[in-house]
This record gives sequence, C-alpha cells and structure tokens, in this order.
Amino acid sequence: MNDTRPRIDHLVVAARTLDEGVAWCEAALGVTPGPGGEHPLFGTHNRLLRLAVDGGAPDAYLEVIAIQPDVLPQRPRGQRRWFDLDDPALQHRLQHHGPQLVHWVARVPDIDAATAALGAIGIQRGPVVSASRQTAQGLLQWRISVRDDGQRLFNGALPTLIEWTGEHPTRHMPASGVSLRRLQLRHPGAAGLRAALQAIGMADIAVADGPGGLTVELDTPACARVSLFSSP
Repeated sequence: MNDTRPRIDHLVVAARTLDEGVAWCEAALGVTPGPGGEHPLFGTHNRLLRLAVDGGAPDAYLEVIAIQPDVLPQRPRGQRRWFDLDDPALQHRLQHHGPQLVHWVARVPDIDAATAALGAIGIQRGPVVSASRQTAQGLLQWRISVRDDGQRLFNGALPTLIEWTGEHPTRHMPASGVSLRRLQLRHPGAAGLRAALQAIGMADIAVADGPGGLTVELDTPACARVSLFSSP
C-alpha cells in the first residue's frame, strides 16, 4: 500500500445473520452489498459495499458481518471473535433490533507503530494478528489489531487498526453509488478518545461528549442522506 497517513478504511455493521444484514442494507441504503468472504480465524463471514469518500481520499467500504453458523473460530480457546460479536449484550440487540452500525476500522501505514503509540498512553488496542481470505481475484492479506477479549473499546468509537499487506479490497469492488459524507465519534470520555486519535494521527476526526458510539452520514443512489447511529 502507498498510503502515507491514517484514514478511514471501513465501517462495520453487525448482523445476527448475514441474510438479515443484506436485507438491512437493501432497505436502509437501497443497495445490495457485493460478495465478501469467510474469516476462518474468527468464524465470521461478510458482504461488502464500496463507499466513495469526500475530499479525494481513497475509497472505503461498508462491511456487513455476522457469525458464520456451525463454524468454530481457529483462534485459541478463550479468545473471542473481533468486534464484540461474542458479547451477549450485542447479540441481544441484533436479535431484537436488527443489524446496526457498531464500529469502524482505520487503515494505518505502520500498525506496529500505531498500536505502540496507543500503548504509550495506556490503551491496549490488542495484539496485531495476521489474517487473510481468498477472493476470485486472489488472496487478500492484512494485519489487524484484535484484543483477546474481542472488545472494540470506547463503545466502538476507537477504531480497530488495519494494515493491508497487498491490494485493498476496494480495488475490485464496483461503485455502489453510496458516499461517506461524515463520521462523528462520541464518548463520555471524549478527551481520552481525542488523545487516542491524536496518537494514531487521526486528530481531524470529530469527537463530541455523549453516550459512546459513532454516527455516519451516507448519501445513497436515491439521492437521500442516511444517518446511521451506533448504540453504547
């Protein structure tokens, strides 16, 4: 990758099942997400939707992700799936309220340096894990920060960090007509969240005091602006 600064990589929408996540995407955004794949290490699978980004930044994407039925993660026993997908409270919300925005992931040029910078201010973003999945265009490979307990931190407002070690998945995604216009983070400990973002070189992301979570604004092909909110 030729990225020289951290940037938004993708948004994470969790679903109880992948079919429910696809139906949510069609109803909320008017677009069917494209193919994704399976993550044997975590026992999850996904569908992906390319997002255009304002300001000339490289495209990002929206990931609809769910636990893959009858698949055990290859992670060691006692280590949880990423994005809090093993958390009973999150699964309860997904069951009773449907798919929802839960997190975001930041693309960084040096994930070891970024996790060390967070560690220096007392934030353990988690070990850096190597992961991959096969696609029709070849193998996607990346390194990602995942805590053993699977926690997102700051109620999902502090991003998981990712460093792609080959092609970015958006290279082979068709345009969806959906654009990311705004990302805003909120947390009762807003000062600590701002310090964390500054440590990883993302001090330009808006942070407000309030219940922990994130808000994104998306423009859709139907020319409607859609706001998505995550819950604490």
